Parts: sequence; structure tokens; C-alpha cells
Amino acid sequence: MKHRVDAEIDRIANQFMSDQLDDGSWSYPFETGISTDSYMIILLRTLEINDEDFIKELVAGIIHNQQQDGSWKLYYDEKKGNLTATAEAYYALLYSGYQDQHAGAIEAAKRFILANGGIRQVHMFTKIMLAMTGQYEWPYFPIPIEMVLLPDSFPINLFDLSAYGRANIVPVLILADSGFSKKTDRSPDLSHLFQKREDRFSREPFFREDQGDVRSLLSLIRRSIQALKDLPETLHLAALHRAEQYMTDRVEPDGTFNNYFSSTFLMIFALMARGYLKTDPLITHAVQGLKAMTCRIDGNLHCQYTTASVWNTTLISYALQEAGLPHTSNAVKKANQYIHSRQHDKYGDWAIHAPNLAPGCWGFADMNTIHPDIDDTTAALRAIRTLAIEQDEYRKAWDRGVDWLVAMQNSDGGWAAFEKNVNKKLLNLLPVEGGKDLLIDPSTDDLTGRTLEFFGNDTNLDHQDPMIKRGVRWLLRHQQKNGSWLGRWGVYIYGTWAAVTGLIAVGIPSEHPAIKKALTWLCSIQNPDGGWGESCTSDIENRYVPLGASTRTHTAWALDTLITAEAEATPEIEQGVTFLVDGKEEEWTTSYPKGRGMAGAFYLNYHSYEYVFPFLALAHYKNLVGDE
Repeated sequence: MKHRVDAEIDRIANQFMSDQLDDGSWSYPFETGISTDSYMIILLRTLEINDEDFIKELVAGIIHNQQQDGSWKLYYDEKKGNLTATAEAYYALLYSGYQDQHAGAIEAAKRFILANGGIRQVHMFTKIMLAMTGQYEWPYFPIPIEMVLLPDSFPINLFDLSAYGRANIVPVLILADSGFSKKTDRSPDLSHLFQKREDRFSREPFFREDQGDVRSLLSLIRRSIQALKDLPETLHLAALHRAEQYMTDRVEPDGTFNNYFSSTFLMIFALMARGYLKTDPLITHAVQGLKAMTCRIDGNLHCQYTTASVWNTTLISYALQEAGLPHTSNAVKKANQYIHSRQHDKYGDWAIHAPNLAPGCWGFADMNTIHPDIDDTTAALRAIRTLAIEQDEYRKAWDRGVDWLVAMQNSDGGWAAFEKNVNKKLLNLLPVEGGKDLLIDPSTDDLTGRTLEFFGNDTNLDHQDPMIKRGVRWLLRHQQKNGSWLGRWGVYIYGTWAAVTGLIAVGIPSEHPAIKKALTWLCSIQNPDGGWGESCTSDIENRYVPLGASTRTHTAWALDTLITAEAEATPEIEQGVTFLVDGKEEEWTTSYPKGRGMAGAFYLNYHSYEYVFPFLALAHYKNLVGDE
């Protein structure tokens, strides 16, 4: 076994060396399905940017992913095609001009859409896109734009929404306020996708207000706006200006709004609603930024939702060092220089809830300068930990990062993804599709576990420390009945890996009932081939759903959990290692999404995960078995 493990570690290490870019980073694709490709075609056609070669390539990639029944899926084992993704692809293909409405592939997509309820049944945010481009009546949006004026001292205000939620909702507020839409001479007619002709002209609400809790929340927002006591017209103009400024103040160097595809797409339309010409530098720069985030996957062009360069590079640098590569090696040295260069020195929205805290954090994407997150910050610090001991420049970066992490602990003891105490559950009363993943940013099992793991392994804090004790208590309270933990960014196997490794790092013994229960659960779901696999359906059904096949990434997470908790290799560990070194996984599992974005709508396939987590698990296995 030892020789096979060494061979697999060497194979992946050589792959890392081959794929590292000149600036020290790794830019493995961050794949999110065909939705962004579809939206890019729609955006370019709406702006009348005739980049035909680019559009043709996107069309080819979309067609490549169509299913035999005419639909598109979000993930391999989705029970049937996804209506929303299919409607988006259908619209984009027609708008491109390179697919005829009567072609076989287009006709098959049309049949699927109509058989599954028609365009009225697509996701709420797709309806907004359709409304923006003149294909749908604007839904009634009950939240007035004046909400953006509410001070953060008010019971409900803009900064009670998650960073991701704000970035997407602010431009929607501008667009809904005016009911803006823009069609062109090339716009297709999608009226045939409504099951009933009258549906096209009926204005549905964005969400229903007839529930008591929803009415109460909306009433609170409206009363808060009335308390501002300005003339309605004055308030309205001020709100539009504030919303516009909110977007433009958060444009990154590449022209995108917070480095997100969706928020940038919405911002472009919102700016046009505010009177900007489609040729305005703000808009053309934003389009360039979106195009710059494209990558190739199996030869096909893909518009990434964002880039994962910082995340990839922090994980790989740390993993290489865990496997024994010294920090003075060329690959690690270049990677850590890149990581150091991406530490934030600007204040972002996070400072609203942590006003006395200096920047010292990291974000996810290459061009991210003001929108950091906790996970990337701990990952970056893991990577530069040895340099922080030896060099003053890195020590200062380390101290700033650790100070930021400590201050970002939520009042409940856990850690969230982006900001501190953005967890007012009252906002979850709004029946927004995907709202639980969009509206607030609460403490999560995976972020809390990974942050504890950092503090335990890299700062030598343990569960006797008051801060750590509060985090441990929060995490133990949130264990599922079956012994697992729910990961916000990777569902149950991921969440359990993060929680168990975090608890053990801060000194919770493996014999603790919670850890024993988690290990028992993990062993119970191991596949006959020795691996593990979890379906994206877990995210929708709020319970563990087996994939029916093993993936390298899920196996690595489960295996690393067992290795961390056990004093010696168990049969389950040996079987998991055998799966990783044998390379007998089914081909489709390599492209299966391992991350969750928004339940039932948005899933994440990090291409780096196929390498970095098996590499890390095998390195830890070698440490466990020693010279055996």
C-alpha cells in the first residue's frame, strides 16, 4: 500500500507543479453549470455586442450539455431535467441566432418546458431576468427601494441581509422600482412558452403577502421608512441614488460588482435603468470583467460565476506543505507570495458589524479586494504559517488575519461565511426562493469547524480558551440526530469532516460521544468500493442522500475525518485509501458538483477538489501509519 500511496501523492504533486501559473496561483475552473453561459449570451445580445466567435463557443458548450429529453440538468442524478436551466438555455440559444426555433434540439427543449408547467414555473430570479429583457411582466415587488436608506441602527436594514443577498437584491430594487426592460431587434418571442396566453400578461407578486408573519415584516420595513420623515419624492430620489452608489462603490478592479456574475449582470441592467448608456465605461468594463472570468472545460468555453484562484492557491499551498514540501521550495514560495499579495487592506461591508476592526482578511476570487470571507482567511493563514514565524512581513500579515478572525466570531459562538452577526432569522420569513441560502449569513457547522481547526492546529488554542469553548458549544448543539453535521458549502459529508476535525484540533477527544456518533455515521454510509459519495439532492431534501457512486472528493473528506480521529488505520480507512489510489471511480463523478450554492438552483464544481483533498487525505494517512 505504501508504494501505491506514494505514487498517487507524487502523481498529484506533479500535476500541481505543471498547472501552477507564473504568478504562483492555481486557476482550476469553478464550474456552475450552463446558467452563466446562457445569461452571458442574453447580456451580449441585449447590449448589442456582436462578439460572434465568443457567442458561438458558448452556444456549442450549452448544446453539448443538453440531455436526450431536451432538458438540461443541474447535476447528474437530478431526477429529471431542470425546468429553470432548460428555459434559460432555450432563451439564450434562440437569442444567439445560431439555433433555429424548429431545430430538433430546440423543439425538444420547448416540449420539456411546456410539459413541466411552462415558463411561469421557473425560478423567481429567472423571471426577473425575463422581465428585464422584455419577456415577462415585472412581478410586483413589495419591498420599496427606500429600504436602502434605513440606518444600520434600525431593527431591519440593508446590512441585515447577507453580503451575497445585498449584492443581488440592491440592483433588483432599482429595476423593480421602474419596471425596467430592454428588448432589441433580435429578441426572440417566448410567448409560446406560457401554457396559457393570459399568463404572459398577468402580473404576479414577487412573493405572497397574505401570511401574517410576512405582513408583519413588510409592515415593519414600511413603518421604518415612514420614520425617516422626509417628503416621499425626496426619499425616493435619495434611495435610487444610494442604491446606485452602493453598486458603483463595490466595483472591483476588473469591473465586476463584488466579483459575482449574477450581481454584475443585474448591475448592468440597473445602471441602464438609471439612465446609463450601454456604451458607458462602467458597463463596458463590467462586461470585460465577466468575459475575463471565462475558462475552458473539456475544450468548451464556460463563464465562471467567479474565479477561485485565491481559494485554490491557499488550499494547494497548505496541502503541499502538509505532504512535506518545504516552504522554501519554488512552488510553495511562489504560491505564498501570491497569497500574501491578495490580503485585503480595504474596509468592506463587514466593517458595519465590526467597526473597530482593521482589514486583514482574504477573499475567494483573484480580483476580490473588499469582499472577504472567513474560510479563505483561515486557508490563507494555514498556508503562510511557517513564513509567519521567520519573516516580519508575513508575521504582520498573520497577526492582522488572526485578529480579524477572532473579531468575526458571532455572538452565538459560531462563525459565518462572510460577516458578523448577520443572522436575523426574521428575514427568513420572506418566502423568497432559495432565501435560506441568500437572505442571511448565520453561523454554520462547516465554517465553525474549519475555524476551530485553524485555531487548534495553527495557534495552539484549545477548548479551555473562552472563545474556543463558545465555538465548541455551538458546534455540539448543532449536530444532527444521526451524528452528522450540515455543511453550508458542501452538505453532510463535508460538514461532518469540518466539524470533527475542528473539534479534535482544539482538544476534544475522539472518545467524546458526539465524535463517536459522527464516526459511526460515516462508516455506515461507506460504499462497497471503499469510497463515499453524496447527492446534491441532500441539499433539497435536508437529509443525507447517497449518490450511488463514490467520488474522490467525498471519499477524501470522509477518510480525512477518520484518519484525524483514529490512532491507527482501521479497515474503513484502508478501504478508503485503496479507493483513492486505485483510480476506479466512474468518469462522470469527476465533474459532479461537490459544493452547494443555493438549494435546487445553484451547485458548485471546484475542479481543484479532485486533486487537493485526496492529496491531503493521503498525506495525513502517511503520517498516521508511519513506516508501516
